[in-house]
Amino acid sequence: MTTAADGMTVDAGQLVEEVERHSTLVRALIRSVERVVVGQRDMVEKLVIGLLTNGHILIEGVPGLAKTLTVSVLAQSLHAEFSRIQFTPDLLPADLIGTQIYNPREGTFSVRKGPIFANIVLADEINRAPAKVQSALLEAMQERQVTIGDQSFRLGDPFLVLATQNPIEQEGTYQLPEAQVDRFMLKLTIDYPQRDEEREIVDRMASTRPATTVEPVVQLDEVAKARAVVDAIYIDKKVRDYIVEVARATREPAAMGLDHLGRFIEFGASPRASINMALAGKARAFLNRRAYTTAGDVKEIGADVLRHRIILSYEAQAEGVTPDDIIREVFDHVPVD
Repeated sequence: MTTAADGMTVDAGQLVEEVERHSTLVRALIRSVERVVVGQRDMVEKLVIGLLTNGHILIEGVPGLAKTLTVSVLAQSLHAEFSRIQFTPDLLPADLIGTQIYNPREGTFSVRKGPIFANIVLADEINRAPAKVQSALLEAMQERQVTIGDQSFRLGDPFLVLATQNPIEQEGTYQLPEAQVDRFMLKLTIDYPQRDEEREIVDRMASTRPATTVEPVVQLDEVAKARAVVDAIYIDKKVRDYIVEVARATREPAAMGLDHLGRFIEFGASPRASINMALAGKARAFLNRRAYTTAGDVKEIGADVLRHRIILSYEAQAEGVTPDDIIREVFDHVPVD
């Protein structure tokens, strides 16, 4: 018998069988996406981790790296409601969440819901919209509800915001508020494909009618069952202690023997980062077809959980130190007891 994080007792043998059975569905989902998308296996797997843990994901990379295509094909592979919102400087909150429409004949207002009412919302180029629109997302992302007028409306389950972002240095973008950035479970940084991968991309996509659609292969109730299995995956006390020590090392580096990092960190990761490392670690174990979480699972996903939650000092920016540099040192230094 094992004990899940919520205290529920789970039969270990049965859990192994459930992991094997439901991970088959996840592998089918990944294969479906890879029929269209080439060379982004890591991004695809981490999008699936977000789906399994109900966690929003921010994807950053220069244009042309298949960020939007990958999210779109993932949504098509699910029997789910999908909406794409192109964020622009003139976008209004009502364009996102909806608005009230006045009926002059009856003298009443009716609600017209916006594109946020979907299971998977692609927020394309999210950093091109101004602060008011970003603020409109906060309630939806955290509370999974929106308020239109004096009425609150629950969003669907699952509800995921998968946002793409061009690097901040590019012209015409806005810095996302820290409160909103913290709502994203993971921040993925996407790089250029390898030479062989790019050659295959040319073979597949150099056409006036490239194949960019797939048939749905996974039902939403199957996702819900897989999530229940992820929740039950065992995470040992030592691994949970390790997660807390990693998060503390970003806030109190001197106390963890990393004195030289203190001058580079303005603010470290919040307890939400610890929660997300544990959840993402369990989902990573699930993808690896294991019923238990290891420190290796946490290390594999840790940078994606932490990089957008570490606020650098001016000194770090001046010396070219990045959040990933700090995270690498933290994971190299913090021991697993």
